[in-house]
Amino acid sequence: MAHTRLVLMGDPTYFSIRAGANPHTRTVWGWRKRVDRNKAIAQWHAFARVLVSFGVRVLVIPPDPALTGLVYPANAGFLFPLDAPCPIPSKTFYLANLLPARAGEQAVYQRFLEQCGFHTAHLRSRFEGEADFFPVGQRYVFTYGRLETQRFRLRWGIPPYERVYGFRSEFGALAELQRVAAGTEIVPLELCNEAYYHGDTALCAFGPERRFLLAYLDALVPAAAERLRALLGDNLIPLTPADAALYAANSFALARDTDYFLFMPAGVSETLQAQIRERGVEPVTIEVSEFLRKGGGAVKCMIGDLGPDDETGLTPAQQAFRHARDYRALFSPLQERL
Repeated sequence: MAHTRLVLMGDPTYFSIRAGANPHTRTVWGWRKRVDRNKAIAQWHAFARVLVSFGVRVLVIPPDPALTGLVYPANAGFLFPLDAPCPIPSKTFYLANLLPARAGEQAVYQRFLEQCGFHTAHLRSRFEGEADFFPVGQRYVFTYGRLETQRFRLRWGIPPYERVYGFRSEFGALAELQRVAAGTEIVPLELCNEAYYHGDTALCAFGPERRFLLAYLDALVPAAAERLRALLGDNLIPLTPADAALYAANSFALARDTDYFLFMPAGVSETLQAQIRERGVEPVTIEVSEFLRKGGGAVKCMIGDLGPDDETGLTPAQQAFRHARDYRALFSPLQERL
């Protein structure tokens, strides 16, 4: 099968919770959760095999025991332009400035992407990539929120303290993004619920030209929610709290010829799946509970989108590196099951 899309995934060998930097990673008492690593690895491989079966080319970032967040490469940055069918040398990958606990990942992503043939560039603002900056129809959405020093603070209640997490991208990144995407309308939207700390946990564009949008509106400040309703009209599908809590919006949209798919976390309601099918898109559910319930990232967080798969203009060394890091080449015993 010809490849349709190129994506990054991070080898889960060392997946664990080290910093506990979002509300999903800690218990109500503030203790970091423990990952069932065997379960996580099995879920990761099942997900990667499904993607490959749909013609997606998966490039795997090597694991690093000190950088366990590499399993969530949606935070690495963003490729621009993303969907345009043009040679790789004409695109640039803008690296994210991650929160301090994950800052060491930037050099890993830069080295890996440059070996794959991508040009890279840096942004100065605190900003976490395509998790907060992504296309919706002909526009781009930029989501942001208040940055906080992550800490515990006292309160009345049980326990008598709470964890402050904040959000991941600051409003000041908008000016840099406008320069990068000059000529493209960018819609800034403010987040307000720390459980939905990235835009891609509350919003997901899908279908032809990404014209439809799943949206958990309670994750946005009221003015931002109203702006989305006005812009999208009937193309907006509000999520229920139950589907939103399963990170239904943290899904990955794929177009293959004239067919459209949406890879979603397992457990989303039949009602929501029916709404997606009504729009000519087939939902494909994936079990990634260990990554969501322990790490706070589901389907989309586990993927870095590198656009249409194209090797035009790549050197032989860059092509060889891509082949060496291709999921099928790395995990040949599993390949036989596809």
